[in-house]
Order: sequence, then C-alpha cells, then structure tokens
Amino acid sequence: MTHIFVNIPTNDLERAKAFYTALGCELNPLFTDENAACVVWSENIFFMVLTKEYFSTFTDKEFADPKTHAQVLLSISRDSREDVDRIVEAGVAHGGTAPGEPQDYGFMYGRDLIDPDGNGIQFMYMDPEAAAKGPDAYMAEQARA
Repeated sequence: MTHIFVNIPTNDLERAKAFYTALGCELNPLFTDENAACVVWSENIFFMVLTKEYFSTFTDKEFADPKTHAQVLLSISRDSREDVDRIVEAGVAHGGTAPGEPQDYGFMYGRDLIDPDGNGIQFMYMDPEAAAKGPDAYMAEQARA
C-alpha cells in the first residue's frame, strides 16, 4: 500500500495544528511532538507539519517562502461541491485565506485555500461519472442531453 506524506514547514506549530484540525483532520499522536505534527487527511494521505528548524534537518536547500513562491500545488478531493465550500470556509474562519474565485468547469469544481504560513491547497470535487469516462466524453454527453 502506498501512503503520501507531504512535509510542510510552519512558523507556529500550535497555530498549524489548530488550523488543520479545524478543517476536520486528526493528528496522529505517535508522530506529533514539539517539532512536528502528523495531520491525517485519510488512511493514505498525511501532512507532516514541521517547525522550520526541524524541517531544515531534512534538507540543505534554502526555504522558499510559500507566501511568495510556489513550489508544489496540492489538490485534495472532496465528496461534493458543498464539502469543498465547507472546508475552505472553515480554513478562512481559522486564519487561512481563499484567493481567487472558485473554478467551476461543470464536471469539476475547485477552490484554493492558503494556510496561515502561506502553504496552498486546492480542494476539488469531480463528478464521479466524469472521472470514470474522462472529461471530454462526459462533457460531450452533457451537450447531447
């Protein structure tokens, strides 16, 4: 089984823990201490939120400031458009920002959320039928209907 661990730096670990738990995530206490928090998104997806000092023990590279530089674009699926809106609104209520307008492609809906440290996450919903058939075939069917 493959698991995904995304390591992200934070300036304030307690603030980051409060932010991600407000989004509905749980923390795995076995991998959470004064240096890091293991944020559980699902049984296979985790964020390791690390203090900058601890993060720097894993790399010799300089930090890119996530408030001004993009390094990756993370996208996490939700079960509905309403779930996308709900999680983004919870993030904004707990110190995040939601830049830009929602992206609505009919078969796919997404919104961006920036955490208090500047790390960006896109939350998206894709119609299961469009995911199974591919967006072109799904949109062609919708046009014929």
